Amino acid sequence: SWVISALSGHVSREMIVFIISMVPILELRGGLLAASVLNINITRALWICIIGNIIPVPFILLLITPIFNWLKQTKTFRPMVEKMEAREQVEKYEFWGLVLFVGIPLPGTGAWTGSLLAALLGMKFKKAFPAVLLGIALASVIMSIVSYGLLGALIH
Repeated sequence: SWVISALSGHVSREMIVFIISMVPILELRGGLLAASVLNINITRALWICIIGNIIPVPFILLLITPIFNWLKQTKTFRPMVEKMEAREQVEKYEFWGLVLFVGIPLPGTGAWTGSLLAALLGMKFKKAFPAVLLGIALASVIMSIVSYGLLGALIH
């Protein structure tokens, strides 16, 4: 609600939802909740949220590894990056695991975190990107039901 009130009057309702959908942690889930509160049609909201959520994914998948490699050259960040790399040993179910990780709306999951996880696992872009897209589709279905079904009935 803070983001909605901060941007209201400055940009359109649709742009508010689009921006929320691009922000880490909030992502598509927050965008669909905001769209419901802002009375944006579900079909329109889904397109806005999905596009907003997808835009950062290729950049994360393609650029995070070089950034991590650069950070590992610094004394300050090397331990943090190495700890993150060592902790993520979930390679057996990487494609479907990534789909579920992105798609199930739990704290700390989503397209941003899923893309970071894919990069840490060393997943190839052509395998990781479709997994994240499927996860976004799953999150869209779940959050549409929650935002426009369950919560929508309570809010409106």
